[in-house]
Amino acid sequence: MNYVKMFLINIILTGSLFAGNEMMPDKIVAIRTEENIKIDGRLNEKIWKENDGITYFKQGTPNEGNNPTQESIVYVAYDSDNLYVAAQLFDTSPDSIMAYLGRRDESVDTDLFGVFIDPYHDKRSGFYFGLSAAGAYYDGILYNDDWDDESWDGVWEGKSAINDKGWSAEIKIPFSQLRFKESDTYIWGINFRRDIKRNQEEDYLVYRPKKESGFVSRFVDLVGLNNISSGTNIELLPYVRGKSEHLHTEKGNPFNDGSRQLFGFGADIKMGLSSNITLDGTINPDFGQVEVDPAVVNLSDFETFFSEKRPFFIEGASIMEFGYGGSTSNWGFNWGNPQFFYSRRIGRRPAGPLPDSVHFSDVPEGTSILAAGKITGKIGNNWNIGVLSAVTQREYADIEYDRGKRGEAEVEPLTSFSVVRAQKEFDESRHGIGFISTLTARDFKNNDLRNYMNSEAYAFGLDGWTFLDKEKIWVISGWMGYSSVHGSRQQITSLQESSLHRYHRPDFEFDKLDSSRTSLNGYAGRLAINKQKGNWMFNSALGVIHPGFDVNDLGFMWQTNKINGHFAGGYRWTEPGDLFRKVTVLGSLFGTKDFDGNTTWAGVWYNISMQFLNYYWFEFGGAVNPQTTDINLTRGGPKTLNSPGYELFFWSSSDTRNDVVAELNGFTYLTESGSQEYNLELSLNWKPAHNITLTVSPGLSWNYPDVQWVDAFDDTQAGKTYGRRYVFAEMRQKTFSSSFRINWTFSPEISLQLYTQPLISSADYFNYKFLDRSNSRSFTKFGESNSTISYREKEYTADPDGDGPAEVISWDDPDFTITSLRANAVFRWEYNPGSTLYFVWTQSRFGYEDNGAIRFQKPFPDRFLNQQPDNIFLVKFTYWWALR
Repeated sequence: MNYVKMFLINIILTGSLFAGNEMMPDKIVAIRTEENIKIDGRLNEKIWKENDGITYFKQGTPNEGNNPTQESIVYVAYDSDNLYVAAQLFDTSPDSIMAYLGRRDESVDTDLFGVFIDPYHDKRSGFYFGLSAAGAYYDGILYNDDWDDESWDGVWEGKSAINDKGWSAEIKIPFSQLRFKESDTYIWGINFRRDIKRNQEEDYLVYRPKKESGFVSRFVDLVGLNNISSGTNIELLPYVRGKSEHLHTEKGNPFNDGSRQLFGFGADIKMGLSSNITLDGTINPDFGQVEVDPAVVNLSDFETFFSEKRPFFIEGASIMEFGYGGSTSNWGFNWGNPQFFYSRRIGRRPAGPLPDSVHFSDVPEGTSILAAGKITGKIGNNWNIGVLSAVTQREYADIEYDRGKRGEAEVEPLTSFSVVRAQKEFDESRHGIGFISTLTARDFKNNDLRNYMNSEAYAFGLDGWTFLDKEKIWVISGWMGYSSVHGSRQQITSLQESSLHRYHRPDFEFDKLDSSRTSLNGYAGRLAINKQKGNWMFNSALGVIHPGFDVNDLGFMWQTNKINGHFAGGYRWTEPGDLFRKVTVLGSLFGTKDFDGNTTWAGVWYNISMQFLNYYWFEFGGAVNPQTTDINLTRGGPKTLNSPGYELFFWSSSDTRNDVVAELNGFTYLTESGSQEYNLELSLNWKPAHNITLTVSPGLSWNYPDVQWVDAFDDTQAGKTYGRRYVFAEMRQKTFSSSFRINWTFSPEISLQLYTQPLISSADYFNYKFLDRSNSRSFTKFGESNSTISYREKEYTADPDGDGPAEVISWDDPDFTITSLRANAVFRWEYNPGSTLYFVWTQSRFGYEDNGAIRFQKPFPDRFLNQQPDNIFLVKFTYWWALR
């Protein structure tokens, strides 16, 4: 009997060792060491061999709450300067470990280990550091309890190694890379994650349930830290850059024969003003980006948004986010929050015009940034702060007039940009309040520029949240803002007439164009309620943007004159069944009015997504929209009507563990008046080796609007459209685009990235017509009802009433075919931690034809390769120094 008991006890103990301790530890004690720890991923040091590790893990996915399929042991140690985390990740089949190597922070399906740290112990924010089984680095910051931002790149060390027991990892994090309040004793938050990719398994020390929210707030306490300091450290990152441009220029251009070389140098500085405040500064910064923007064809009069790619602005960008705190889900239907800070405004291409008589010019590609700096961290009683300031230099264009006369013209004034962001949390983050303030100020030498850009622009906003219950299930969040823009009468008049405001609309009743104004003011805000936990989901919001609200001098927004709201909800099944692993069903009712009370958009929307047991995904949905009012179609003219329509979409994906992963998505929108839009995109990702990924993403779109803007003309006979004749056409636009990307990672420090994007788009305009009357969708086709139209030498001539009194009008043939090819190659070598050498090549080709037909008899590659290329070659060398 005793032998039976011993046998059972042995089985139980073995099972406990494999699955981890039955009770999650209430705290983890970091062990102080004076041992010299070599970061090689092999765990040979005494500190790892002579101390017990943490073995408790639970599955977050796929089988929430179950014991892991493999054992893990994690150790935490520290000395005066660094935190060390080591892990032995056992695997009963070491040859099955998915050890794919990718660039830093690249999303690759691989086994990995990560540590999450909350040094402030505010249960809202923190850092994460991770290693793949092949040694690739992952790091970033945590914020808003559930969100993360991979743009932050710390300077730390880590190595992993595969062995006959599985694989192991060692991570060394300097305290100088973390931010925390100095104290005699420290309590931080900590969590661990292990991915076993062949099982699609994610194991955590403490996981977030699938039907709940909150991640950082669940961390286990890390104790035992003492006599540590981040110090008043200084990090220097000087750079040297060489750039060679070989561009296609106009014949006879005296300023650029197509080839020139540029050199630059400067330095970034990071200084720890205290253990929880960081100053980032830059002298003669290099704000060039090494990745190209995608090519787009924009036929509207609204601005295109491009993501930031410059390292100085990317790092820590989440600190400046406004209006999203508290709630982990922010839904929007025909709504986009104004972005108070859009960093691409700093260093933009000069916006000032050139004199009409100029024959040749050399305009800077971007505005030079003289200096920029930012301060981030925590101050006082738990205030999170971010302050950014930048000054851009006065820019001139070299110009040549008649008979070789030369001069220069100011095209961008000296400009100062400032942003201040602060946020405070209360009662274990149950409540929060914050503000943001932005300022743009321009100093003009050329007073003519005052008529083309604002002199000053101010914006201020308040945001916050409050949970309504102890369990943090329901949260109300919101924000409000005010803007004030100042400038000359001509500039403010132009601003009122811009696509963002359209004060000159003849039937706009809420406000009118005022040419005597020297400022434009407005307000905006939104209030939302969200259910954070449970199978049932609910979200509702009400937002408003005054017609005069404008943050575009230092922010980004694409809409005003809007009162928008929605009710949305759904249900999610998170437990695997006979066919699905998870299913989510969502739906909403939404609507938008303008300040005149017109309903400008409304509808019913639904979405169903499901993951099958084999880890394939399928998602589909749609929307139905009734007839609404359109205040933008005539681009400042009278309102018209949107025809009722409906939308259908789908998305599907195969198992991401496979060597070849496919995604397919499609979209269509159809209206009763005959407009049609179709989009189809396929993405194929192939991993031919553990360190190479190839991705190709071809896409096709067909855009067939029954009413496409052409032009507008003064016509005293057009009384029903307020004295203007608004001309439109039907259009057939076809676009093919694709992206090809190769990521070849030679080691965790050395990588090569190749990218190319061909695009061809053609548009054929036909059946020209004019708007009959405002507040309608009634048009008269030219050539009918006594009207006439003729075509000669790429120009249309039309008479709206034949022999009647209306004047004859004419416009150029708007048909087009555009071809574009953009390519980019980046070789990156981090030869020392924080120090990098770049070799970059960028090529662009562009072609234009004044016809609207893609002529397939012409060899398709020739459309791109026959275009004159622009080539840029760049070498950049940086070196990281740490001074304490």
